This record gives sequence, C-alpha cells and structure tokens, in this order.
Amino acid sequence: MKRQLIWAGLALALSVAGWNIWSNERILADGRVALLELAPVDPRSLMQGDYMALNYALANALRGGSDERRADGYAIVRLDERGIAKLARTQPAAQPLAAGEIAIRYRVRDGRARIATNAFFFQEGRAQEFSAARYGEFRIGENGEPHLTALLDADLRRLGENRY
Repeated sequence: MKRQLIWAGLALALSVAGWNIWSNERILADGRVALLELAPVDPRSLMQGDYMALNYALANALRGGSDERRADGYAIVRLDERGIAKLARTQPAAQPLAAGEIAIRYRVRDGRARIATNAFFFQEGRAQEFSAARYGEFRIGENGEPHLTALLDADLRRLGENRY
C-alpha cells in the first residue's frame, strides 16, 4: 500500500510538471507577440553573473490611479504600428476583449505592478551588447501570462543572437 502511494504521488508530480512545461511551450509557440518598452536598471550582479534588471513602462503606467490598479488584474493594451503595447485600460478579471486588444496579467506586490520577469540573464562579458535594449519581446498566452522571449534595440532588432 505504501509503495502504491509513493508511485501515485510520483506520477501526480510528474504529470503536473509535464502539464506546466507543455502549457508554457504552447504560449511560446502560439502566444500573441507584444513589445513592451523597457526601463533597464542594473547590468551586473556579482553573485549571479551578467544580467539586466528590468522595469517596464507599462508597469509605470499602472502606478496610482483607481483602486482597481492597486490589486492584481489585467492591463488591456493595444499594439501600435510597430507592435509596441500601449495601455488602453485595466480590468480586475479576464473579460471579453475588443478587436485588437491584448490582456496582460499583472500582479501588485509591495504597492508596485509586476509584469513578467524582472531580470534577463545573458552570457558573461556581453553586458555592452545588451545595454542597447529598449524593448522586450513577449509571447502572451490566452490567460494573459507574458513570457519574455528576446530583448530588442530601438530599431526593434533582436539583441544577443548567436554570431558563430
């Protein structure tokens, strides 16, 4: 009996992990592309290696405002002609969207809106190359979860592409 419970628990844990991996891969493959303007911060961490701490103009736009913006919710954005996301409104829960709108989930922690990851790691010695980052390329899932896929410069060129 004990052995069966161990095997059942292991199967459940592996199933949950597999489901999470599969759902993230689906977002990366099929998610809508949106570019978020960056506000890079610190390009170096002695303990972690080279990385860029990230802040987003969209998160700054979510500061203050209505009580709705002080709780977790969705930033509803529209893409401009270059694909850059601009805040249209916020809403507290997933609701139907108008044509051309994308819902991006945000969370409020310590009074600040958090969107996606707050760091981008790269190979040691490549800080100068990534210092030109002005936009983050994201794939947005149907659930509004953004996944950072690349950093782009002001001309929307991908940074850090392998040049071997």
